[in-house]
Amino acid sequence: MKNIILFASGGGSNAQQIMEYFGQRQGYKVSALFTNNPNAGAIAVADRYNVPSVIFTREELNNGTVLAEVKSQNPDLIVLAGFLWKFPSDIIKEYPHKVINIHPALLPNYGGKGMYGINVHRAVHENKDKESGITIHYVNDNYDEGNVIFQKAVAIEECLSPEEVALKVLSLEHEHFPKVIEELLNRQQ
Repeated sequence: MKNIILFASGGGSNAQQIMEYFGQRQGYKVSALFTNNPNAGAIAVADRYNVPSVIFTREELNNGTVLAEVKSQNPDLIVLAGFLWKFPSDIIKEYPHKVINIHPALLPNYGGKGMYGINVHRAVHENKDKESGITIHYVNDNYDEGNVIFQKAVAIEECLSPEEVALKVLSLEHEHFPKVIEELLNRQQ
């Protein structure tokens, strides 16, 4: 059984896609959702899929408490699905090449601290880019600088607002993120 744990801070639409996708496949399990936000919509998503949620503070993330809880889950892959805090080095070191993130732009453009969600789409729209997309990458000690695993672009020339860009990019996230996770897990065999 390949074991996935998710980290999310917000609504949980990517977490939902991942839970739904792997709920229909044998040999995979989403065993826990970790969140820093006690009001995250991702918690209700996890409840619907009978996935336990672990809510933690910044102190617990940085003092080893979360690492201990992650270890107890014995993950094959740690997936950041809209997790907004800087990921701690101790977990990255404990799970080399097993922590991945999805970014709502084509890195290396529009990455770094503060570049998440609508902030990214606003910057893309203001720069009048003709395309945007997604980047799935390994997590290292710097925001959005880990090795790229997968990228997919989408034309956005006709988008009239950052919100329209966001919808197109989110569609790519939902379509590709679970499949890339599955491919990575299958490579581990």
